[in-house]
Amino acid sequence: MRSSPYSVMPARALRALVVLALTAGVTAAVPSARAETTTPPAAPAPVAAKPYMGWTSWTMQSSKYPGLNPKGDYSYLSEANVLKQTDAMAAKLKKYGYEYVNIDAGWWMDWSWKSQYDQYGRQKADPVRFPSGMKAVADRIHAKGLKAGIYLPVGLEKGAYGDGKTPIWNAEGCTTGDIVHADLRTTNGWDSAYKIDFSNPCAQKYIDSQAQMFADWGYDFLKLDGVGPGSFKTGDNYDNVPDVAAWQKAIDTAGRPIHLELSWSLDYGHVADWKKYSNGWRIDTDVECYCNTLVTWENSVDDRWDDAPAWTDHAGPGGWNDLDSLNVGNGEMDGLTKAERQSYATLWAIAKSPLFTGDDITKLDSYGLSLLTNREVIGINQSSAPPAEPVTASDPQQVWAAKNPDGTYTVALFNLADAPASVTANWQALGFKGKASVRDVWNKENLGNRTDKITQALPAHGSRLFTVTPRGTTLAWTAHEAEAGTLSGNASVADCSACSDGRKVGNLYTGGKVTVDDVVVAEAGTYMIKVSYVSGDARSILVSANGGGGTSHKFASTGDWGTVNSVYVPVKLKAGANTVTFDSGTGYAPDIDRIDVPKSL
Repeated sequence: MRSSPYSVMPARALRALVVLALTAGVTAAVPSARAETTTPPAAPAPVAAKPYMGWTSWTMQSSKYPGLNPKGDYSYLSEANVLKQTDAMAAKLKKYGYEYVNIDAGWWMDWSWKSQYDQYGRQKADPVRFPSGMKAVADRIHAKGLKAGIYLPVGLEKGAYGDGKTPIWNAEGCTTGDIVHADLRTTNGWDSAYKIDFSNPCAQKYIDSQAQMFADWGYDFLKLDGVGPGSFKTGDNYDNVPDVAAWQKAIDTAGRPIHLELSWSLDYGHVADWKKYSNGWRIDTDVECYCNTLVTWENSVDDRWDDAPAWTDHAGPGGWNDLDSLNVGNGEMDGLTKAERQSYATLWAIAKSPLFTGDDITKLDSYGLSLLTNREVIGINQSSAPPAEPVTASDPQQVWAAKNPDGTYTVALFNLADAPASVTANWQALGFKGKASVRDVWNKENLGNRTDKITQALPAHGSRLFTVTPRGTTLAWTAHEAEAGTLSGNASVADCSACSDGRKVGNLYTGGKVTVDDVVVAEAGTYMIKVSYVSGDARSILVSANGGGGTSHKFASTGDWGTVNSVYVPVKLKAGANTVTFDSGTGYAPDIDRIDVPKSL
């Protein structure tokens, strides 16, 4: 399986020999005064310095769209099709930053999905799907100036176990029977593998052998799939944090930078582990619909607006929140309206998700190509600015924003309703008032100045994306702690280490409410009140002022019951003193930490 004559030599030892060979005899040479200084080559960019961009085979593999998988389920995956997409990416998308060509599940499976392994229990390319072998395919991808990605499920695949006597490469005395639990407990999202027992040193040796194989083949990216906690599995058998840590360790010693991406629907409770050991993590289920198109809006594309907010603060250089593939380029095959395609692309861009498409790049329509190659939108995704997050409640009409290092704001308006509606971005929710210049990013058009807000009429599932440059003045705010308010029903004060003043109001359910008193403003009008809250899941709450009727707003999950997020809600206040009430109504509401009210309109 290994092409190098030095394949049995550890990578670090090989590098040491190269250094010795290069430096041998050099100490005797005395440079002349006229010798030119050689500038060393630039160091390669760190892995995952920015969200990666590329293509994945899985979307078309998984679809029932006519003609995509003529030899049965997942049969799209083949060497010929991968190289066809490679050529198309190089021709159409490479100049915009797309570089990874990722081969997904099945490269070691025959058409009937029967797996194949080498003599060391490692996946082996199916000779019909990939007749040239995986190294040759990576070489072809690299020849186009692109990077190659490959896939594995987490754990020891049952087929790789054999009779438990399969030897582990470069690990004398170790067998597959040594690296799993004696009861052969299963793991991963499909229970397709035996759980690896990392208390035995042979287990790390097995992961090392796989990482070294991929490095020798020339792969730059690994998707490790079915990882738990997550993938809709819980419990000790599905705790794959040790696997992920082992993979990071193996990659570090394999002699080749490899981006490690985790999939799918990872558990938020282990976000620190995913950040520590990997370069990216899926935060949700598959975006594909497994139907006669690639995706549908209702299947899972629209779920991301609810699920992404909790993860936003955890993305950054070295590791990114992965919203899954971006399938907006093929028109009818995508299964989406034009408005949905733009909203899909907008959220992925502003959330700093990796931008990798599962479309047929050879058949991009003009609109899809324009979505995938808009340099300003790509620039937002690839910039040093933080990911955008919702600044309004997670209602059908939403505003998301991020402040950029140059003082501008990226602002997206979304209408997630099934009918047309207007959406307003109020500058108060960005922290200033007065004028701001606005640029329409998708349409590459300067819209001039807008005072205090911008309102757009949007189609069902539609969006707009702006760059907003403040020309007004910064707002001053007055803070009001929720626990200082008037409680009724089940509401009670609880400790909260992440909260302002160390406390919050909780137990807001079936009539529980908190009223914040003495909210004083100088003039009457609608104020964007900042609400800091805690909620382990998405919950709604009624917000009202001065005893009037309440408006229900849905607050996205903060990820757990110890994390605080904030959004802005519009509340009509009178000049002078006001009360603002948060009422759970007949359901369960989020916990309330505090509110901040602008001192002026």
